[in-house]
Amino acid sequence: MAGMGDMPMRPARPGPPMQHRGPPPMARLRPEPIDREKVAGHHQNEEFAVRGKEPKDEVQIYTWKDATLRELTDLVKEVALPARKRNARLSFAFVYPDKNGRFVVRQVGSTFAYGHGRGDDAKTLAELGFQIGDYLSVAIM
Repeated sequence: MAGMGDMPMRPARPGPPMQHRGPPPMARLRPEPIDREKVAGHHQNEEFAVRGKEPKDEVQIYTWKDATLRELTDLVKEVALPARKRNARLSFAFVYPDKNGRFVVRQVGSTFAYGHGRGDDAKTLAELGFQIGDYLSVAIM
């Protein structure tokens, strides 16, 4: 093989990646059970039954009855990271005792985190029937 030593060696081409035979091992993770009543919804009536033992994720907001759902949406966005997502929707419900003393959750409107003018943005608490002493439940979806 005369003259072969004079030729520069070309770098080897990378070949196809090594492939393992057979299917990849499957992970057998058991998903944690999801409480479907809690996901993307309001708290249950019973969670408000004992004053002082309201839901743990409570945020207190002091506002006027002429506050709009858009104003409340912007306040919630200041303290709740999920409410800042582009596609977040906030659902509002009043929580109050009925004539028998049992709490009722009544959905009253919804807004979009960044959808000014959409949904129920312009509705005020007073227009929706809010009374002093009611709770306002906000579900972020």
